[in-house]
Amino acid sequence: MSTTTTTGTPVARATSLVSSAAFRTFAVVCAITTPIIYVACEMQNWPLFTYHPGTNRVDLFYAPAVRNEGPAMHWYGWTATTLLVSGVLGVLATFLPENATRKIPLSLVWIVPLASIPVLIYALRFFWRW
Repeated sequence: MSTTTTTGTPVARATSLVSSAAFRTFAVVCAITTPIIYVACEMQNWPLFTYHPGTNRVDLFYAPAVRNEGPAMHWYGWTATTLLVSGVLGVLATFLPENATRKIPLSLVWIVPLASIPVLIYALRFFWRW
């Protein structure tokens, strides 16, 4: 009868991105700042670019609609501005000490987006007029 024994050598576990404290900080800060920045971009009309679908033209930053060329679409620009700014804030937050980032309440990840919905509804009220 033969028995097999293995020696217990510890195997180095690869660190996962998900378990990283820096990634946690990045994700939490992005989740909290994205709705705030989007509402600010929408209310102040700060698109990174404006798309004119009638002429397939893209203008940098805000550009009004041109007569007889169709509407100007700012939503893509607001979204790009939001993703860019919240990404930069998330990266900057990863340089904060871990004890400071652990104090960020995780409940803000769902409270801030829910609180921004009524603000957006109010800001876009002119779309629902009859």
